[in-house]
Amino acid sequence: MQIRRWHAHSSLEALQEDAAARVLQSAESSIRERGIFRIVLAGGNTPKSLYEKLAHADADWSSWEIYFGDERCLPPAHAERNSRMAIDSWLAHVPIPENQIHAIAAELGPREGATRYSETLRGTGEFDLVLLGLGEDGHTASLFPGKAWANQDAVAVFDAPKPPPERISLSAFRLSFSRQVFFLVSGESKKQAVADWRSDKPIPASIIAPPSGVDIFIESHLLG
Repeated sequence: MQIRRWHAHSSLEALQEDAAARVLQSAESSIRERGIFRIVLAGGNTPKSLYEKLAHADADWSSWEIYFGDERCLPPAHAERNSRMAIDSWLAHVPIPENQIHAIAAELGPREGATRYSETLRGTGEFDLVLLGLGEDGHTASLFPGKAWANQDAVAVFDAPKPPPERISLSAFRLSFSRQVFFLVSGESKKQAVADWRSDKPIPASIIAPPSGVDIFIESHLLG
């Protein structure tokens, strides 16, 4: 059962400000307690704006380890790659060591890329923070409705209902293996997915279930 904490905001700007502050608080706490901060990044417009805020923040960047929740099977420099967006909007502007940014080798195709990323994650242990979004159909990362979700770390996706069809995603099992999970939800098109989520329909977002629960940062008008 997923434990949910809803954080409603009157504007997208307020949502992003709150989320950015909490990401930095999570990082500071993790580094103080364990000497490292392992964060999983999401794609999408709402996370991009958050990343742009983090690009101007003061943090102990040398202790951050960056992972990705999913990736499109496109060339590394393609504008629609999640890793490319994160690099351009944030990671290229802060001194995180390059060997601590773990992009998914999705250019190798779903199967090989998923195998390689599972190897990357082997021995990593629990994430400190996972960032996720919510699709209009209730999907999160590249876990789409009506699909079988394997329990290995990274899974190959061949028939995503939105382009490109070939992707790689961390499994719900691996995304749930985190001390904290933040969902960032904005945009009128998400209203039905939010309603389904709140009424406990089995959308993909609802199966991300870390023991500590999930925090959902959302525009207040989406809660109806």
